[in-house]
Parts: sequence; structure tokens; C-alpha cells
Amino acid sequence: MKELRFRIILIVGAIALCLYLLYPTYKDYQNTKTVTAQVEGLQESIKKSNPSLTNAQIKDIIASKKDSILTNNPDYRSVREKRMKLGLDLQGGMYLVMEVNTAKLLEKLARDPDDQFKQILKSSEAESKLSDENVVSILERKMKQQGIRMSRYFGSIREDDGVITSKLLQQESDAVTRAIEIISNRVNQYGVSEPSIQKQGSRRIVIELPGIAREEEAKRLLQGSALLEFKLVKDANFAIPIMNQIDQALAGKDSASAKKDVASKTDTTKKDQKLTAEQFAKEHPFFAVARLLDPQGRIADAYVKESDKSKINALLENPEVKKVIPDNIEFIYDQRPEKDPSGEKYFRMYMVNKEASLTGGVIVDAQSNIDPSTSAPVVNMQMNTEGSRDWAQITGSNINKRCAIVLDGVVYSAPNIIGKIPSGNSQITGSANLEEAKLLEIVLKAGALPAPIDILDQRTVGPSLGQDSISKGLNSTWIGYLVVALFMIFYYKKAGTFASFALIVTILLLIGVLAGFGATLTLPGIAGIILTMGIAVDANVIIYERIREELASGKTVKASIDSGFKLSFAPIFDSNITSFFTGLILYQFGSGPIQGFALTLMIGLVTSLFAQLVIVRVIFDYMVVKGYKINVG
Repeated sequence: MKELRFRIILIVGAIALCLYLLYPTYKDYQNTKTVTAQVEGLQESIKKSNPSLTNAQIKDIIASKKDSILTNNPDYRSVREKRMKLGLDLQGGMYLVMEVNTAKLLEKLARDPDDQFKQILKSSEAESKLSDENVVSILERKMKQQGIRMSRYFGSIREDDGVITSKLLQQESDAVTRAIEIISNRVNQYGVSEPSIQKQGSRRIVIELPGIAREEEAKRLLQGSALLEFKLVKDANFAIPIMNQIDQALAGKDSASAKKDVASKTDTTKKDQKLTAEQFAKEHPFFAVARLLDPQGRIADAYVKESDKSKINALLENPEVKKVIPDNIEFIYDQRPEKDPSGEKYFRMYMVNKEASLTGGVIVDAQSNIDPSTSAPVVNMQMNTEGSRDWAQITGSNINKRCAIVLDGVVYSAPNIIGKIPSGNSQITGSANLEEAKLLEIVLKAGALPAPIDILDQRTVGPSLGQDSISKGLNSTWIGYLVVALFMIFYYKKAGTFASFALIVTILLLIGVLAGFGATLTLPGIAGIILTMGIAVDANVIIYERIREELASGKTVKASIDSGFKLSFAPIFDSNITSFFTGLILYQFGSGPIQGFALTLMIGLVTSLFAQLVIVRVIFDYMVVKGYKINVG
């Protein structure tokens, strides 16, 4: 038994780890059942209080209530984030393929476009729809055929057509990147869980929005113009007293007590340090979740846990809190969270002017680069004449104050204004690296979508259809397993039982690995699971037939088992490795459902090898050690 100890520990550990990784999925399923039962109990009361509502409207209200509970409850949300994700075909939602209209982009970039140019561009656009060639290359070719240089409409007179074409192709690529950035930000703000937004080819964007069924609302969200704003960040001497009043209002103290606490700030700070976490949360409900970045009060930025964002938003909607918040200010968050040493994510929260000092429509260009004097990443921003005039006034009257760069309600940067900028050419410092500076460049350019975005393909999958797919997929899996297991038991007797058990472990390990890596399970993925069962049993058939041959030659049971596994390894490994490389190719060059199938197949091949060559072997060795009779049919 000693020689089996390590392998048994390995098997038990692998199974325990998979069960641990699958627990959040099980827990989320239980939570969803509980919440569904709660909200469905409200159906009658909603109908009584609002008799005019239709059944469809009541259904939407209940669904919204259910999503709100599952999203806002920290325990529910934490489990939901760790659960196995379901693809669009299983969960329901929207699938869209969008394309940046390059022809409109070129028309926008062209210098003094005349009727001749518009005619050539229209012809190029029509031809691009019938071939894989992009509009820029076709335009260059057609203009060359008519003896027109690209510099007539683009670039400078000294640049040749190849250089100009290369720049236009880069601008097309940047336009798609900017569009993806805008769409991603909007989708995140909209509250879609587990969205997928990917670039396809040179100018197409594939978008999957699970849980979204309102088509027109989603299309308006994705196709509308983005809003880029410059908002002044409030100074600490203005912001902190307001935050104190919010805190006191939530704690149930009156305005006189609030003013007294603000006046005796030093004393209360010392007193607060002696409070337990529970006491502090009771006395300071706001600061318990919005922790000031600088306890000395030099800046009023606060850090909010990712899990507490919904709680803060709810607190700020409290009627008593609204009374103490001035109408001209608002709280907004950073676009990306920061992590503490423990891995907890925090968003920085700013208090800013509600009204923008300037909007992004005045930005002509932005370029990220490395400052040669400091070797630090910087972003150089250029504005038009109108924007330069307003920017000079804003920067001149707000020296040493911060200005937040806000896209669709999210802060991308909040640089300090060092001095008056009369020319409209500004340099933004403070980026952590060149990649972050490049992102800021994209944001600055993304005051509006760079070109119209057309929807090429659109499909909506209803939740009921998704649930039907899950049911059919699970039924297919169970039926497939039962057929295979019964055949193995009938044909190979006791050894077939071992194979059937190993098959269960194979599927458990496969699903556990999918959950652990945060992979998305799709309907083709379920097909991959079913195929895995066939491949796993194929390995058992090879092993068992080889053991039969060895037993027939007169060898002992132990020698036959050793030879059977040893001689079967090469053909099993060869067949699995070729299948694995096939899956790898499908995953690399496929998309969407094909990738889901390929990923499941590859993981299934690895787990089936472990189950058949390790688990089944351990069972056989244990039976031999204990002297039990082994029947291979």
C-alpha cells in the first residue's frame, strides 16, 4: 500500500480541488433559486398595486428586482463572480457584429473632398463589400488609375502614396481601438455581467452581451456618440466638510452635531483610532466604506472597495444625504481599480464639479510618448482655436488644482494644472507606463466615436431558449454517459465498473478546471464534454484488450496488468496528442463556439489521460494488493 499512497493522495487532492472550485457555482445556483422564490412571491402584490401593468411588464420588474438583489448583495455577488460562466447560447442575451465605417472615416480625414473624391470613395466602398480588400487600399489603387496622388487629399505634398496609405491604415486601426474602448466603457457602465468585446479582422468588433434582451436600448448604447468631459476636482477644504456632513447624516446626527464634529476634527480623529471596526462603521457609515486616501486631509479622494461601490451609490441616494450634497457636485470613480497587497480591488472616488468645464469635441489630436528629459511617459494634447481659448482661461484660474478627464462618467486621469496653457497644446504626466499613456491617448481622441459603426449581424437569444439549451445539453450528457457506462459494465464486467467510475471523475475534473480558469461553458463546450467521454472510454478499451491478451498468454494477473498499461501507453498517448493539437489549431484559428468546443476538448483529453492512466491503474493495483479477483470480461 505504501507505493500507492502518493498516487491516492494526488487523486484525492485533485478531486477535492475541483469540488472546491465548483462550490461557488453550486452556491450561486442555490442563491438564484432562493432569490427567484422571493421575487416571484411579489408578483401578486405588484399586480394588485398596479392593475394597469401587463404580464410582460410585471415579468420585467421581477427580473430587474432579481438582478438587483443578486448584484447588490456582497455575498451573492462574490459567489457569482467565481462561478462557472455560461455562454450566450446558454444564458441568453445579444450577439452583435459591428464594423467601423472606414469610408466615412476617410471622408472625415480628407482635406477639401470634392465630388470626384466622393465618387471614387463611394466606388471603393462598394468594391470592398464584395472582396476582402480594405477601403484604403482600393481607394489608393483607383486614384492611381486616374492619375491622382493621395497627397491631393491626405498628408503633405512631399509624402508618397505608400506612406500616406500606411498612415491611413494605422488611423483605421486606431479608430477601431477607440471604438472598442468606448463600447467597453459603456457596457461596463450599463452593468452587463461578463460581456465579451473582441476585435475581428481589421475593422470589425464582435460583441456578446449576456442577459441583455432589449435590442433597441443596446443598439443605442453601442452606436451613440461618447461624451468626453474635463471636470475640476474639488479641493480638500471644500470636499471634506461635505463628506463629514454626509457621514453625520447617515449616522443620524443633526447639522449642529456635524458642525461640532468638523470643528473638533483632531479630537474625533484620535477618538476614532480607538474604536473597533464595528463601532467605527456605526458612528461613521460613510467613511467606513469610503476611506480617505490622505488622513491629513490634503486631498479628498477616497478609496472604495469594488464590492462596496453599489453600497456607496445607495448611500448617496439616501434622501437625508441628498439634502447636504450641493447640487453642483458629484462623486465619480476611476476607470480601473488598484490592488492592495492582499489582492483586494479598490476604486478611487473623486468629488468633482457636476458641470464640465470643457468637452472633448475641442480636441484635435493626442499623442503618447516618452519625455526625453525625464524618460517618463507623457501625453501631448492639442485643441482647436475655440478649445484653446477656453482652456487658457480654465488653466489660468485653476493653477495647482486638478482636472479630471472623464469619459462616459468614468475618470481616466486627474492631472494637476501646473500653469496657464494659452496655446491649447498641453502635456499630461503621471501615467504609470507607456501602455497607460497610450490608453489615455485613445480616451482623449474618443470624445466621440471616430466614425459611424454599422451593425452587420445581430442575434438575440432569449433566457428560456438558453435554459432549454442547458436542459438538452445536460440530458445529452447523462444519456451519453449511461449508454457508455452500461456497455462497459456489460462487456468488461468489474473492469468496466472501474472505467465508468473513472469517467465520472474525468467529467468532474474537466468542469473543475473550466471553473478554476474562469472559462465560459457554451453549447459546443457541452458537445466537447460528450466527445471527451468517448475518447476516455477508447483508452480503457485499448488497455483492457491488451490485458486480456496478456492473461490469455498465461501471465499472472499482476504481470498482465503491468504489461497492459505499459504497452497501451504509446498508442493512447499518440492518439490523444494528435487530438490535442487539432483542438489547439481550432482554438487558435476559430472563434466563438468553435473555441468553446476546442477548449473543452483539450482539457477533456488531459483529464481523461489522468483518469485512465492514474486512477484506473491505482484501482487495479489496489485490487491486486488486496487479492481481490479482477474480471476483464
